[in-house]
Amino acid sequence: MSASAGVRRRSFFKLLGGGIVMFVDLGPLAAFAQDATRLYPEDFNAYLVIGENGRVTVFSGKIEMGQGVLTSQAQMVAEELGVELAAIDMVLGDTDQCPWDMGTFGSLTTRMFGPALRAAAAKARVALMTLAARKLGVPEEQLVLKDGVVSVVNEPNRNVSYGELSRGARIAQVVDQKAVLRAASEFRVMGGSPQRLDALEKVTGAAKYAADIRLPGMLYARILRPPMHGATLTRLDTSGAEKLPGITLVRRGDLVAVLHADPQAADVALGRLAADWRRPEAKVDPESIFDHIVKHSGEPGNLVNRGDLAAARAGAARLFETTYQKGYVAHAAIEPHAAVAEIKGGKATVWASTQTPFPTRDRLAKILGLDPKNVRVMTPFLGGGFGGKSADGQAVEAARLAHITGKPVQVAWSRSEEFFNDTFDPAAVVKIVSGLDRDGRISFWDYSVYAAGDRGASTFYDIPNAQIRLAGRTAYDPTAAGASVHPFAVGPWRAPGANMNVFATESQIDIMAAAAAADPLAFRLRHLTDARMRRVLQAAAAAFGWKAAAAPSGRGVGLACSMDAGTYVATMAEVKVDSVTGKVKVLRIVCAQDMGIVVNPDGAKMQIEGGITMGLGYVLSEELRFSGGEILDRNFDTYDIPRFSWVPRIETVLVKNDNLAPQGGGEPSITTTGAVIANAVFDATGARMFRLPMRAERVRQAILGASLEHTRRPAAGFD
Repeated sequence: MSASAGVRRRSFFKLLGGGIVMFVDLGPLAAFAQDATRLYPEDFNAYLVIGENGRVTVFSGKIEMGQGVLTSQAQMVAEELGVELAAIDMVLGDTDQCPWDMGTFGSLTTRMFGPALRAAAAKARVALMTLAARKLGVPEEQLVLKDGVVSVVNEPNRNVSYGELSRGARIAQVVDQKAVLRAASEFRVMGGSPQRLDALEKVTGAAKYAADIRLPGMLYARILRPPMHGATLTRLDTSGAEKLPGITLVRRGDLVAVLHADPQAADVALGRLAADWRRPEAKVDPESIFDHIVKHSGEPGNLVNRGDLAAARAGAARLFETTYQKGYVAHAAIEPHAAVAEIKGGKATVWASTQTPFPTRDRLAKILGLDPKNVRVMTPFLGGGFGGKSADGQAVEAARLAHITGKPVQVAWSRSEEFFNDTFDPAAVVKIVSGLDRDGRISFWDYSVYAAGDRGASTFYDIPNAQIRLAGRTAYDPTAAGASVHPFAVGPWRAPGANMNVFATESQIDIMAAAAAADPLAFRLRHLTDARMRRVLQAAAAAFGWKAAAAPSGRGVGLACSMDAGTYVATMAEVKVDSVTGKVKVLRIVCAQDMGIVVNPDGAKMQIEGGITMGLGYVLSEELRFSGGEILDRNFDTYDIPRFSWVPRIETVLVKNDNLAPQGGGEPSITTTGAVIANAVFDATGARMFRLPMRAERVRQAILGASLEHTRRPAAGFD
């Protein structure tokens, strides 16, 4: 270990006073650290501390935003260490106390950081058993462990607790991930669904979010925003605001703000600012954006290229050439962005609603001209993130204003600011050309995706000739080439890109199944040798009560499957469509997932249900209205997120697979929602939907188009 890491260990013991500390080599996480060992060697170790009182403190750079990782991480440690869940104290998202972490996104907490935590607890258990054997004077094989107490086999009164073993100890060990972990058959805490550790705080309203932080002398900031992205300030009259008592006015480059000890007074002052703006020409809108994306995304590059595509296309009995589209989608988290910043004694402390405390720390350090060691970011609970709380503009604003004014500052975005400053899920286009041979098998697959990226783009079906090409794959990086494709900032949105790619892929598979007059499930199974996916599909079908029939059958049922975050997903749905209005009502959804070992079954089911419910939004209603850089949707009166009345009966199936380490659970279920509902709409009406969201008017027009097409279409066949 590096010298700086040794210093960190000594400092940690000085702070702690003693105990047993496990330092964890993060292993595969280092790949995400961008040379974190060189930049911040003191942050390259995770800590698991067993104190002299027997309590276990876990330090994790991950954050809790409703997904339940506060509890599931504690379960993993309790299981491997052999203590009760009640003995665990969790410290999350504090850059001064926790190990370096890239952020909480991508369904990575359990599958990537979980092994490090489990290894730390397992190694600590070994160290404690060695100490216990020495203290009790017996070989380790004669010891038994239960709830943090080690006793001699058949002599329960000869025992010693973890707290007693830690008392006066100053033991530090570095853990790699080769520690022997408990098998699923031995689990007592993992695999169960205890009450969430944050449940009482959440239901009583005691939980603290960034906007709840109050500091002595704190000022509330209100910031002047442009009327549209790309607008330039040409005139500013601040005299009206400056006349108000107690107002602090800041104008520093692009930052114009009024601050006051009373938030209502700050609101009044903001309204007194008179500003003129030069607005750029609006060159794109929700209808023209798709051609714009294809034109400006650059030449697609190959992700997959196998077989002889040209020969397969020439020999295909049936060709299917389609284009799929999806508009911009807002994150629309119920909690708007907020941050409180204080700079005192050369150190900045920031409380922020952020998914990325460590990258935020580094960003703030650069802006403030401070060493990262002198910037501390703490993350209270988040009221939803979905990838949208990664850019952290509000934390930057709060820190800049605190630095300028010399006082603690809170920046809490209004709902209008939340929409305006969002990093939207990008609009995207997918073009597919595919073919069937004369036996009704898929013979080739030519797939081009613009602006959605590669997540969910690869196919797991057995297709001998396939080409998958990506254009604009850097759309989520605002500094990368191709970012100018979009008229405003874009970024990751729950399962980024996969929602679009799975919608396109599974719709295209359904189109070919219908052309082959095949049952959609049987058609998929015919093209699948992946045993895991077959098992998940069959589990979903059994729970749903799937009855074989070619679509459109008029029943309004559909299916879709995907692989995401290491998890296999199969979803089936039943819908009812009003053929006059085009309104879609989702009646029932069954979702089966193989996510390896399930740490917390109720938590996993909640994530499945939450993903599906959120997915109803991007499928049925959510599409940002804009004109160039002007954001026209600024609140929930015009931007429709799912309502309770939309939520169907949802049934979850956790397909047992204890031979596989835990996989991602926060995002997979949302990936299939678009395709499964679109396929069910086709089964109900014969109308194929190629654009999301499937608003009622679009569905109505598709039904009319399908009716006209049916009157002109010859009988299906391969001749």
